[in-house]
Amino acid sequence: MSYQQIRPGGFNVLPPVIKNLIIINGLVLLAQYTSGAWGSEKALTDFFALHSIQSDLFKPHQFITHLFMHGDFFHFLFNMFALWMFGNMLENLWGSKRFLTFYILCGLGAAVIHLGWLFYEMQPLMSELSSYKSSPSPSGFMSFFDQNGLTRIFDRQQLQAFADTWSNDLSNQAYVDQSIVYAQQGADVMLNTPTVGASGAVFGCLAAFGYLFPNTLIYIYFFFPIKAKWFVILYAAAELWMGVRNSGGSVAHFAHLGGALIGFLLVWYWNKKNRRTFY
Repeated sequence: MSYQQIRPGGFNVLPPVIKNLIIINGLVLLAQYTSGAWGSEKALTDFFALHSIQSDLFKPHQFITHLFMHGDFFHFLFNMFALWMFGNMLENLWGSKRFLTFYILCGLGAAVIHLGWLFYEMQPLMSELSSYKSSPSPSGFMSFFDQNGLTRIFDRQQLQAFADTWSNDLSNQAYVDQSIVYAQQGADVMLNTPTVGASGAVFGCLAAFGYLFPNTLIYIYFFFPIKAKWFVILYAAAELWMGVRNSGGSVAHFAHLGGALIGFLLVWYWNKKNRRTFY
């Protein structure tokens, strides 16, 4: 299939939805940098980035708004390049309205699956927090922070100093109350970690591209060719492996997988009756 065969009007290198998505994402990134210069970046992130449903910062509009935010310029650049690389074929094939619908649905699906995984991941933490609140003690206090990896965020020496001081005055209710406040603050750090980026929607585009154009060659680092179908399968397997192992730092692997899954299901449904028109 040649590019000219995709749509009667020919192939558009930068179709309108992708062009506007790149512009909007760029303007939002500029707003993020500007808000950082004015000291209001945290407020912007707290309100618009996606948060766990267990967090006090969660708002329904974040399902959409987080898609237009990015962690830094390179995060933005990688996502927008991938959107253009895989999405332009799809928008030229489907038209702008269908492509925008597809993009938003993939982003929403990615967010739902990501929040579901976060809820599952946070259950042990929330259970331990509840147990600690019901029976606080100096040893339990340190155990709570150590077992949940919170000493990487909080100063362990200060926590230990607090626990030691409390041990010398166990009858003092003020230490009990303060320890519960500290434990809640530790849990809140985990719960309030924001998720930003268009990656889930972009992975939906990648999955659809691999389904519709399975034998198209993708050049990794511009030199190593691999067919789209194998690239998608290997990339998805890597994301699943890293997601289960919880590796890759702050990368939302299950958001990527969620977007790819929704993208695949949508294009399979649209395509199941007539592969010639991809509807």
